[in-house]
Amino acid sequence: MRKRQLGKSGLTVSELGFGCMSLSSGYGAPTEKKAAIAVIRAAYEGGVTFFDTAEVYGLRANEELVGEALAPFRDRVAIATKFGFDLDNYPGLNSRPEHIKKVAEASLKRLRTDVIDLFYQHRVDPNVPIEDVAGALKDLIHEGKVKHFGLSEATARTIRRAHTVQPVTAVQNEYSLWTRDWEADVLPTCEELGIGFVPWSPVGQGFLTGKITESSTFDSESDLRAEFPRFTPEAIRTNKPVLDLLNDMAARKQATPVQIALAWLLAQKPWIVPIPGTTKLKHLEENLGAAEVELSDTDLRDIRQAFATIRVQGERLSEQHMASIDR
Repeated sequence: MRKRQLGKSGLTVSELGFGCMSLSSGYGAPTEKKAAIAVIRAAYEGGVTFFDTAEVYGLRANEELVGEALAPFRDRVAIATKFGFDLDNYPGLNSRPEHIKKVAEASLKRLRTDVIDLFYQHRVDPNVPIEDVAGALKDLIHEGKVKHFGLSEATARTIRRAHTVQPVTAVQNEYSLWTRDWEADVLPTCEELGIGFVPWSPVGQGFLTGKITESSTFDSESDLRAEFPRFTPEAIRTNKPVLDLLNDMAARKQATPVQIALAWLLAQKPWIVPIPGTTKLKHLEENLGAAEVELSDTDLRDIRQAFATIRVQGERLSEQHMASIDR
């Protein structure tokens, strides 16, 4: 696995990371603990050195899982986690400096570590100036409890304001072949300021695997996609041309649609590090295989031209989730 540097920060990680959320929550019932630890450790054995979690995933359970799984080789990996939700009043937000510092202490314990490599604000809190948030991170970095500051689902304006107080190492926003919201302003801002970019849901919350069909069902109790507009039967049917595009390129490159989707992200910029997640070892192996898929300039041009004729139907998240996105 090749390495990439997240911007000018000096944080160097594997070019593909591993998103741990789905092992505890989000896209179905939690994975049995032993199996979940096996997947995380298999990712490490496959060359992954960048693992992503958050306080809110599984309501703290995911951090505990990640801490236990990575303990044997903690000094050889980078762990990213997140603050920003008020878990006592979920899905309310809380990025007050005193709350951030309290969350940091708790996350350190759950992760079984003395330092958080990358600490993201999970969602921008409209009630707390971003300069105050950056100031709290500056304090935590000065105290040696955090190494790097990150933002998630942030706009270019917010990134610039935060960066003036404490340099931002990475921005984690949803980005994939069919979710391109940030290309006009956030990606150019990251390039200008020397900030890395970490796409979450790089395979479109599973849609770009090609395994989701009109007849797919999502458990409203455990799967967020049950209320996401892009995962209605009508939207799935309408968005099939996106899969056709991936399938055509996959056949050309002797790869899978997932591998094309991830290789496409890797080809965008050398400071982009996708974090695909999975609960199954066979899918992990497929994801990591994307690092071996090389898309030529011609391939990228063909993807660009084909996608330009497609109009993706449906908002990427529910109204409630979009309400907490920085705009």
